Amino acid sequence: MFRELARKKKKLSQEECVRLLTQEPRGVLSVQGDDGYPYGMPMNHFYHSEDGCLYFHCGKAGHRLDALRRSDKVSFCVCDQGYRQEGDWALTVKSVIVFGRITIIDDLDAVSRITAMLSRKFTQDEAYIQGEIEQFARNTLLLHLLPEHICGKVVVES
Repeated sequence: MFRELARKKKKLSQEECVRLLTQEPRGVLSVQGDDGYPYGMPMNHFYHSEDGCLYFHCGKAGHRLDALRRSDKVSFCVCDQGYRQEGDWALTVKSVIVFGRITIIDDLDAVSRITAMLSRKFTQDEAYIQGEIEQFARNTLLLHLLPEHICGKVVVES
């Protein structure tokens, strides 16, 4: 159902894909938007190693949710910052694309627990995290992305 990479030598291992999904703080979530147009938005994410799923937080209304209610099929792309070999101008970049389906979760306990884990990617300030959860969790939804296909590659931009 999903295409394989044309340039197989560029393919990343599943372990490297998971490492990028775990370490990188954000990517672009793409949904099937209005009038057949793709709609991609940058989003912070949390890769949960226990279930192999990705989680996002969002508000309770908007274009993204309208699109997800029409179709749960999405893609999510993450890129690292890249690096240059010494003396070279070309950037080497690793990227991962996840294809899967989103489930919308509105359970307050799940929202609080998962958003706390997501927040720890950015800060270890537990007082700040708990304050944010207390203030905003009731108006927050979780998007649970169950991967159907994960593929990554490395590209040298030369």
